[in-house]
Amino acid sequence: MSYVAPRPRTGSELAQRLAAERTGSPFLLLRDDHDEQLIIELAPGRGRLTLGRDRVNDVGLGWDHEVSRVHAELERVGGDWAISDDGLSRNGTFVNGSRVGGRRRLRDGDCVRLGQTVIVFAAPNRRSDTATMVAGPAPIADELTAMQRRILAALCRPLVEAGGIATPASNREIAEAVHLSVEGVKGQLRTLSDRFGVGELPQNQKRLELAERAFRAGLGPPSGG
Repeated sequence: MSYVAPRPRTGSELAQRLAAERTGSPFLLLRDDHDEQLIIELAPGRGRLTLGRDRVNDVGLGWDHEVSRVHAELERVGGDWAISDDGLSRNGTFVNGSRVGGRRRLRDGDCVRLGQTVIVFAAPNRRSDTATMVAGPAPIADELTAMQRRILAALCRPLVEAGGIATPASNREIAEAVHLSVEGVKGQLRTLSDRFGVGELPQNQKRLELAERAFRAGLGPPSGG
C-alpha cells in the first residue's frame, strides 16, 4: 500500500502553508478524514506533544483506526524536534518509510506515518541545510531564459500581491502579461514543471507546486512591482 505525503490542492491551501512558513516556526501538515488540510504549529512555547487516536492527544487522529490511542510523542530537543514511539503503538511509527525505534530527530520535509495517516514535518528556519518539502533543487535564475523568468513572475504575481492568499495566474493571464500566445505559455510551463521537478504531479497540483517553488526561489515579481 502506498502512502502519499499531503500537499496543498487549492490556492487557499497553498496560501495557508506559505503563511505558516513565514512565521518561521516548525509545523505539521496533514489531511483529515474529510481530506481537509490541517496545519499544526509547533510554537516556541511548546515542548512536548502526543499523537494518537484518543481526542485527549495534542494531535488527535480519531479517524484512523490503525492509530493507537496514544501512538507517539513529539518532543523539542534543543532547537530541533524528535519523534518517539518507545513501545507506545501497536502498528509502529515510520519516518520516510523506516520504523522508529526509540527517538528520532526530524528534519524539514520528513514524512511521518502513523497508521494510514501521513504527516509532513516542516521546519522553515532549518530549510537552508535540509531537504525541502518538494524533492530536488530549484533552478537558479541564471539557468532560465528571460521569457521563463517573466512567465514565473506572472504566475506568482497574484500570490505576491495578495500576500500569498490567492491562486496562481491562469495561462491566459500569463499570456497577456508576457505577450505570448496561450499555447506558447502552456509549452513553457510544461518545460518549467520538468525543470522544477513537478512535471509528474497531477495536473491540478502541478501549477500550485510550480508557483510555490518559484515563489520560494525568489523568482516571483518584486512585492511592489
